[in-house]
Amino acid sequence: MRDDSTRESVRQRYAELANAAAKGATCCTPDEQKVFGASRYGSAELGALPETAAAASIGCGNPTAVAELSEGEVVLDLGSGGGIDVILSARRVGATGKAYGLDMTDEMLELARRNASEAGVSNVGFLKGRIEQIPLPDATVDVVISNCVINLSTDKVAVIAEVARVLRPSGRFAVSDVIADADMDDAMRASVDQWTGCVAGALTRADYQRLLEDAGLIDVEIIESHRVHAHASSAIVRAQKKPR
Repeated sequence: MRDDSTRESVRQRYAELANAAAKGATCCTPDEQKVFGASRYGSAELGALPETAAAASIGCGNPTAVAELSEGEVVLDLGSGGGIDVILSARRVGATGKAYGLDMTDEMLELARRNASEAGVSNVGFLKGRIEQIPLPDATVDVVISNCVINLSTDKVAVIAEVARVLRPSGRFAVSDVIADADMDDAMRASVDQWTGCVAGALTRADYQRLLEDAGLIDVEIIESHRVHAHASSAIVRAQKKPR
């Protein structure tokens, strides 16, 4: 029941964000925008996106900047929100590639499809589902990206196992996520409000690395970029699936 109630709290919050963004409101307060939202994207990137795609972003980084996407690749964005990273990825992989966005929130999916249409990208596909049960076949994705979403999951073991399943051999994992300090206390971790705000559900650096390695991913790299909370930082997390 705890997992279900936390997931529903997350879904409700992001549905509210999608509805607000559709009306032109931004996701965050001015202070929050310094560490969350579209502030981590360049002006050229934002200038080529529908305003509502940026407005719906509540990420903590810019995974497309570190994923090193190439023409013809298949990309999957976990928790794609208003579609900002799907649109940017679709342009980078070109007409011979494909960018999928996976989200559990109907309001976000509707907004993302509208944003992709307005942006003029057709090599996209938006899927409804949970990141713990990715609705794609085995070994069909070259790159998995995500922006401050994996930390929201109450079953991160399942998420990373699914990432390993859908990645092709030598496929890449390149996400922005929140990393908790080792001294984060139990009271903060138990707070649903903080969970839906991307803090309480965060793994520590050591736990994140262990989770990736236990799933069979290699070359794990975790680089903190900026503080998002007194007890947590945004980080770039990268790893690779083993070659055949």
